[in-house]
Amino acid sequence: MFPEERSSDIFQPIVGSWYESLENPEKSQRLVLLNLVKEYEKTRYGKNHHASEIKEVTDYRAKFPIMNYQRLHPYLAEIQKGDYANILPEPLACWVMTRGSTGPAKVLPATKTHLEQIFTCGARALVNYVLRKRDFKLLTGKILNLNFPSNVHTTVIGGQTVTYGYSSGTYARLNPMLDKVSLLPRQEEIDALGPGITKADWEKRFELVYQQAANENVTATMGVTPVILSFARYVKKKHGKSPKEFWNLRALFCTSVRKIQFKYARSLRRYFGQVPVVEIYSATEGVFAQQLDDLPYITPNYDKYFFEVETGQGTKMLHELKRGEWGKLIISSCMFPRYDIGDIIEAAGNNYFRVVGRHTMLTLLEHGLYRLFFRWFV
Repeated sequence: MFPEERSSDIFQPIVGSWYESLENPEKSQRLVLLNLVKEYEKTRYGKNHHASEIKEVTDYRAKFPIMNYQRLHPYLAEIQKGDYANILPEPLACWVMTRGSTGPAKVLPATKTHLEQIFTCGARALVNYVLRKRDFKLLTGKILNLNFPSNVHTTVIGGQTVTYGYSSGTYARLNPMLDKVSLLPRQEEIDALGPGITKADWEKRFELVYQQAANENVTATMGVTPVILSFARYVKKKHGKSPKEFWNLRALFCTSVRKIQFKYARSLRRYFGQVPVVEIYSATEGVFAQQLDDLPYITPNYDKYFFEVETGQGTKMLHELKRGEWGKLIISSCMFPRYDIGDIIEAAGNNYFRVVGRHTMLTLLEHGLYRLFFRWFV
């Protein structure tokens, strides 16, 4: 299942523990839970829910309620006043915001540990792909930066003025791994164009990317999937050629939306050529899974996050789901216990999953009809 280079000293910190967790998800998830609980014990929220008494998954479910972004509001308000320990086990490093593609934009704290996990897991899809395909030339070229700006708003936190922006741009700006693979343009140059996200704002960013990359050896792009597609359409309309006529990309690493393989891959290949589309399941709250091989599914980061699923038969561990079982995904992370991320996930067996969509009545209806007419997806 795993590349021969899995023990490489260079890549071991990025993919080693992930590969190990896939060999025994149950063991890995238990260790993750126990480590998370130790961190939760440092917070008032954890103390109020008796985190120190938790020894098993059943204890955890009994003592910690499921929370969502709305229920986080009172705790976030305290963090804004400078009191991080009400729910965070360590001081916050920065604030980040979501795109607001499915509702009002969310503003969330990010700790040092959270950022480290974002950087490690965010690099896994790329490193795993390079090892699996033995395509080390991918790392020698430029990667297109099509992220959102990281410098958008200012607020007062604990008496100090703090600037924050979209999570994708913030993570790109702070990620040392991307420095080593030549992100183009630099995130600071993207930020310098301003914080707007209107059509005109994006056209300025796209033109900057195009002008800097036109004569470069571009080997990949990594970022929000609809933005990658919009960039390709802009280049075709503005410059008369598709990206595949300018660059010979080796892979597209696509994030931040659902149904990437089933909804976006064909359109992306129309502009970029017959290039592999590698899916990454990420959100502002974390990088939770990525594509393991050529199958169009994602495989969870069992070594970093604790995954539960609310199904019609009760709450189960994600790794316990049988092929065809599905439900609402609940994620425990280094910042938030039992957080309802708002997505529906379905198992394809053998640690393969696909994110069906947001947990809405429309998604539930669509999925119910889909399963009624098609016993299984391709």
